[in-house]
Amino acid sequence: MKQKIVVIGGGAAGPKITAKLLRTTKFESQVDLYTDEDIISYSACGMPYFIEGLIENPERLIVRTPQQFEEKGANIHLNKRCVKIIPEEKKIIVQDTKTYETEYVSYDKLAITTGARPFIPQIQNMHLSNVFTLRKLQDAINIKNALKESKKAVIVGGGYIGIEMLEACAANGLDVTLVESSPYILPIFDEDFSEKIREKILEITKDKYNVNIVTSDCVVTFQGEDRVRKVITSSGNIFDADMVIVAAGVVPNTEIARDAGIELGVNSAIRVNNRMETSIKDIYAAGDCIENFHVVSRRHVWVPLGSSANKEGRCAAINIANEYDAFPGILGSSVTKFMKLTMSFTGLNERDAQKYGFEPVCATVSQKDRAGYMPEAQAITLKLVADRRTEKILGAQAIGEGDADKRINTVASAITANLKVGDLFNLDMTYAPPFSTAVDALLSAAMIIYNDLHKCP
Repeated sequence: MKQKIVVIGGGAAGPKITAKLLRTTKFESQVDLYTDEDIISYSACGMPYFIEGLIENPERLIVRTPQQFEEKGANIHLNKRCVKIIPEEKKIIVQDTKTYETEYVSYDKLAITTGARPFIPQIQNMHLSNVFTLRKLQDAINIKNALKESKKAVIVGGGYIGIEMLEACAANGLDVTLVESSPYILPIFDEDFSEKIREKILEITKDKYNVNIVTSDCVVTFQGEDRVRKVITSSGNIFDADMVIVAAGVVPNTEIARDAGIELGVNSAIRVNNRMETSIKDIYAAGDCIENFHVVSRRHVWVPLGSSANKEGRCAAINIANEYDAFPGILGSSVTKFMKLTMSFTGLNERDAQKYGFEPVCATVSQKDRAGYMPEAQAITLKLVADRRTEKILGAQAIGEGDADKRINTVASAITANLKVGDLFNLDMTYAPPFSTAVDALLSAAMIIYNDLHKCP
C-alpha cells in the first residue's frame, strides 16, 4: 500500500526530498509537494549573478520544472501555502494564495522545508516602492528591472547577499553605498580579514566604480512620497537613492511548526536529529528552516546554506522511505566573490574558536596562488586556525584574486578527516608552476603553526 508523503516547500530541500523518493523503488509512495510560489526547484544562490547580468535568462536557474516532477509521478501544487499542521490528525491546512480557499490534506509522513525569509529591520517607510529584498526568483527579476532605471542604490547589510548586491549594482553602473550596522562587513570572517576584504573592494572599485562602504551605522528611515528617494542613518548620514536592497540577513520560516508543537532550537529553527526527524513522529524537516550540528564546535547552530539543504533533503528522503541515513553535520563552508576577489570560509574563525572553549593558534600567510613568475599568478591571503591543545584543525578563511576557494575545500576535507596541523603540512598536494607554488600557502600556514606548537626554529 502506498504511503502519502506531503512535502511543504519548493526551494532546495523540498524538491530534493521529492526527487529522491521518486527514485527509491523499494518504497511505494505518493508524493505531494506544496509551495506558495509558482515555480519550484531553482537556484537561489544564482540569483545575484542573474541580477548582475552574468546570466541572461532567469529560467536558466530552474533545475527542474513542475512538469518534470509530475512526469516522474509527483503531484506538484503551486501557489498553495500551508497555514497549519495538525499532527494529531495527520493533516495540514493549505490555502490557495490567489483565491484564499482552504483545504485539508492528509499525510502518512510530512516533510517541512519552508526555508527562510528576509529579516526586516525596524526602518521607517519600508513600504515605499523600489525598496527590495532578495529571496525568491521574482525578487531577483524585480531588482534587475529596477537597476535599469536607477542611478544610485543603497544596500542595507554587509553579509554575503549584501556584498553580491554591491557587485551587481556597481557592475550595472550605479553609484552604490553599502551600510552595515556592525563595525565590519562579512562578520563570519575574523575582524582582520573583514577589514582586508573592505580595503580590497574599495581598491578594486576606486578607478572605475563609485562604491562606498559605511560600517557601524544603522539605517533608520527611508524618505520619499511614493518611492524611496533618500536613506537616513542613525549617525545622520543621508544618501540619495533610486532604489534600496535590504540584505540584513534571514530568519527561518517555522511559525507553523511552532504552532504544531514541534520543538524549536537555535534562532527558532526546527530541531531535528541526524535522521532529519523532528520532535513529532512522522514529521521530518530539512533546509534553511532547521538548525544544524556543527562538526567542530559540537554545538547546535543555524547556518542556512543551499549546499547543506540538498544533503539534508536527501537524508530526510532516505529515512522517510524507511531506510537509514545519518547526516554528520556541517562546517559552514561557504564562498562568494566581488568582481575578481574571492572570499571563502570553513569551520570556525579565531573568535568563535575561543568562544567555544578552544585554545586557538593561528597563522596568516600571503603569497601567490601559483609560481610567482607565471603570468596568471594572483595573490591570496589565508588564515588557518588550529587548537593548541589537540593540534586539530578548526577552520580557515581565504581571500584573494587567486584560487582562494580551493584551499578552503582542502581544509574542509582535512577537518572532516580529523587531521592535525602536522598531517596537513605533510599533505602530498600537486605542484607545477602554472597551478601552484612548491609550498602552497595552506601548507605554509600549517608549517608555521606546527613550528609554533613544537618550538621548531
